[in-house]
Amino acid sequence: MAAGWIEQVTGSLEQKKRYRQYKARTKQLPANYRTAIEALDRYLMYFGSITKGETLVSMLDDLADLFEQSAASGTPIREIVGEDPVEFAETFLQNYSEGQWINKERERLNHAIENITKDEKTP
Repeated sequence: MAAGWIEQVTGSLEQKKRYRQYKARTKQLPANYRTAIEALDRYLMYFGSITKGETLVSMLDDLADLFEQSAASGTPIREIVGEDPVEFAETFLQNYSEGQWINKERERLNHAIENITKDEKTP
């Protein structure tokens, strides 16, 4: 019972556990892969603005999987991210867009305009 109350205040304990596991996984990567995933992580956190914890940890788990598999097979980092790492990050992020805060604002804007224009007459 206490765990449910704590999670209401602090967020999901399971998601926090998964995030810590993700961080531990990234620390095990070879230095160049670790540096690359940390840079992507930082960009995705700032640019992505993901507010849904489940979406965030799923995205990070997938990113860790990609880098672990690439490190194990010796795939060069440029083959992972391509010539434009920003484009890679933004394309990767599109798979997790349902958790972005901007979606809530898009819905709010659409709803507001719909409400004020529903009674307007069209010319």
